[in-house]
Amino acid sequence: MIDVNTIIGEEIKLDNGVTIIPISKVTYGFGSGGSNFPSASPKDMFGGGVGAGATVQPLAFLVVNGTDVQLMQMNTGGANSDPVSKAIDVFPELVEKIKSLFKKEKNNTEEENPNPSS
Repeated sequence: MIDVNTIIGEEIKLDNGVTIIPISKVTYGFGSGGSNFPSASPKDMFGGGVGAGATVQPLAFLVVNGTDVQLMQMNTGGANSDPVSKAIDVFPELVEKIKSLFKKEKNNTEEENPNPSS
């Protein structure tokens, strides 16, 4: 039905080294129905229906500039009550925590070995 590039879009690389990755929400649904109504005439004994729908809603852009990563959210115009929107709201905090863990690990390594050339 869809592939990963529909949700996490293809990266866009700018000349200045910035990479932009679009993030979207895809929703789709299907419905069908049928019947065989009792009737005096056999040619009048059928009913049916079918329907389908799909939406692609852009939610945010992930902007990568060197080691700096930012999530730029789209204004969806409504309360962020669905799980996907809540996860995207928390994502920038998660990225900052991961970055700070790497910085701490790097600082601890430098403190243990302050003069690596000797």
